[in-house]
Amino acid sequence: MTLQTLIGARDLADAMNERTILVVDCRFDLADPARGERDYMQAHIPGAVYADLNRDLSDLSRPGLGRHPLPDAGGFATVLGRWGWVRGTPVVAYDAANGALAAARLWWMLRLSGNRDVAVLDGGLQAWTAAGLPLSADMPHRAPSVVAVDFDPAQIVYTEALAQMLQNPQMLLIDARAAARFRGDVEPIDAVGGHVPGAQNRPFSDNLDANGRFKPASTLRKEFEGLLASRSSADVVNMCGSGVTACHNLLAMEHAGLHGARVYAPSWSGWIADPARPVAKGG
Repeated sequence: MTLQTLIGARDLADAMNERTILVVDCRFDLADPARGERDYMQAHIPGAVYADLNRDLSDLSRPGLGRHPLPDAGGFATVLGRWGWVRGTPVVAYDAANGALAAARLWWMLRLSGNRDVAVLDGGLQAWTAAGLPLSADMPHRAPSVVAVDFDPAQIVYTEALAQMLQNPQMLLIDARAAARFRGDVEPIDAVGGHVPGAQNRPFSDNLDANGRFKPASTLRKEFEGLLASRSSADVVNMCGSGVTACHNLLAMEHAGLHGARVYAPSWSGWIADPARPVAKGG
């Protein structure tokens, strides 16, 4: 079985009994950045390693690229090596925020580096515990590895390229933030409220059912095709506040069979780093 987008809790437990899988706990709390690791140390899926959004899945030393700048491939390779990952080992990422903080981000970064045998645990840690599966406080002991990866630049959009792409009416920019933030009614995190002119809003929460799991692929496909109109999925660029929940929309599209969309990595926090860039308000 090759992992692609999502995996259920029972399927993951069965797969872990059959082969070596690197399970990564990506829990993170924007209001309390240390909480995710504290919670991991108290209890996690047995054998899971921990990924910190700020430390492992971002490079906060890169100015102007948003609140969670994408690290370079070399930095990410160092993280993978610390986890003892070797090429060919499947990866499953999970969190406690329905994949949004920050399991989908790790899923995307692994795909950027050419690794397709990677999935997000559907429903996250809550689904694992609801299935009656065990947790552990034991810290895994994995031998470090030497890893070299490259990111596919064709899958990443930065601000200069986005500004040019926005001149093309065929391009569709989808913003994954909550509607109130997109409209600019409230802005609890970034210095400026609103959205990139021309963007459309698809809150990542729309990808989920009432139980916090992803909607069926057929439902997601129908909903995204309503946004696409006559466009191809390859015409889509996903964004959010800092390039994290944008990956949730990308994951939903891929699960729906709508391939080839990209992510605007700096996202809103990167766009507003230059006050000269235009800002739109309202719906």
